[in-house]
Amino acid sequence: MIKNFHGNTVDALGLAIVSGRYPVGIAIPNEPALCEALGVSRTVIREAVKSLAAKGLIATSPKVGSRVLSSDRWNWFDPDVILWQSRAGLTADFLRDLQEMRRIVEPAAIRLAAERATPDDIAAAEAAFEGMRLAIEEGGDYVSHDLKFHQALLLASRNRMMIQMNKALSALLRTSFEISTKRKDGPRSSLPLHRAVLDAVIARNPARAERAILVLIDGAHEDIEAILSSRRKLPNLDQPSPRLKAA
Repeated sequence: MIKNFHGNTVDALGLAIVSGRYPVGIAIPNEPALCEALGVSRTVIREAVKSLAAKGLIATSPKVGSRVLSSDRWNWFDPDVILWQSRAGLTADFLRDLQEMRRIVEPAAIRLAAERATPDDIAAAEAAFEGMRLAIEEGGDYVSHDLKFHQALLLASRNRMMIQMNKALSALLRTSFEISTKRKDGPRSSLPLHRAVLDAVIARNPARAERAILVLIDGAHEDIEAILSSRRKLPNLDQPSPRLKAA
């Protein structure tokens, strides 16, 4: 029960900070005020504050209390921070930072996957690809299968640092995939591009795998930039993925 109280309190305060309710440089409310507002004990508040400090959102000192830090101090590899940002609203700067990181990380990870992927890794990617194909042909959750496809290949890199980055990349990947599904025939046209990536990994051809993933990444980049320039609403990652209709 205490764990639930703690998690809910961290979630509430983290979202409030990321959404700007508590501005940068300003101290969040003191313990008594937070206890009353959130209906929890001082012990829960203190533990939540420690968690937020560990994530880089706040700094604490006896004189000024718990002060909100600027976003460049936040731990953007922490899945909670990513989730709070998605709930608060995906910004253009946030998405562009993630796009740049994806273009650096994912091609390198795919090269490693082409060298290190196990039969189980290939099977996981094949299952995800089949899920994508069925979602296109019969209707269903294409986005979740697309995400599993890329996650399987990142895991196949067998690099612990890249696997940790997967948590942050997932926010961008899901956004990209949801935007792509809104394009006419977007999923259907991208399916052979995914196949090309997987075939190159299976063939143990790192250079070909890298070229294939860059084609996918650059297409996703164009889709996101088109959405940003049109000022249309970005997907809400706090909601279930949209489902495709049967072909």
